[in-house]
Amino acid sequence: MSNTSSQMDISPLPQSGGDALPDNWLDTLVGYALRRAQMKVFQHLVGKLAEHDLRPAQFTAMVIIDNEPGLMQADLARQLAIEPPQLVPLLNKLESRGLAQRVRGVQDKRAYGVFLTKAGIALLGKLKAIAVASDEAATAALDEDERAQLLRLLHKVNG
Repeated sequence: MSNTSSQMDISPLPQSGGDALPDNWLDTLVGYALRRAQMKVFQHLVGKLAEHDLRPAQFTAMVIIDNEPGLMQADLARQLAIEPPQLVPLLNKLESRGLAQRVRGVQDKRAYGVFLTKAGIALLGKLKAIAVASDEAATAALDEDERAQLLRLLHKVNG
């Protein structure tokens, strides 16, 4: 006999160790807890990046471009998990700020590689420090071991 949603056991999970489970049923779901934690960490970073007139996607793009100078636009879009047309306004913003530039490919004139400018490299150094400080502030409730364990577990989930 298959379980319908009304027949499924939705009682709280058994406790393990000394940590009490939350009263809210949603908080027993990994996805829900991840999303709430992501929102907390994300909002902290959004505020810090806004001071530099940037969004997290633009910062992420800058980090990827810095790691892979000359990366083709299509590959950058893939790494950002967005459609190539969505990348255009993001790159337009970075270019208009003098932080990145697109260079036409030598072999394929239709393709463009993306590079950070000197100003982009300089700002990225500051932004990385801001991101680290923001990350640490948003996860201040964790000690070093807990933070390392959380990162290991998240990398395992993202596997």
